[in-house]
Amino acid sequence: MDYRKSKAPTSTVSRDVSKMWQDTGNIYETVVIISKRANQISSDIKHDLDKKLADFSTYNDNLEEVFENREQIEISRYYEKLPKPTLIATKEYEDGSIMWKNPVKKDIQE
Repeated sequence: MDYRKSKAPTSTVSRDVSKMWQDTGNIYETVVIISKRANQISSDIKHDLDKKLADFSTYNDNLEEVFENREQIEISRYYEKLPKPTLIATKEYEDGSIMWKNPVKKDIQE
C-alpha cells in the first residue's frame, strides 16, 4: 500500500482493543505486527525524503541559501503532514492488507 494514498487519520484515534487481537488471538502479537509494518513504512518514507532532499544538498552551504530554498521547505512540510507510520500501519491492519505468518505457531499446529 502506498503511504501517500493512505486514508489513515492524521491524529490518534481510539480503537476497540478486543477487535484488534481477534485475528491473531494475542494482543501482543498484533502490536508486534503493527510495529514491524510501521518500521517498514518509516524507512520507506525516510528513503523517499532523503532521495528528494539529496537534490538540494551542496557542500558549501551558506546562511542565505538555507533560508531561501522554498522547494526544500515545501517538500519537508508535505512529509510532516503525512500520517505517522504507526497510524498508517494500524489502518492497514484493520483493513486486512497486512500479510503475516508466525513460524512458531505453524510448528505447534503441525
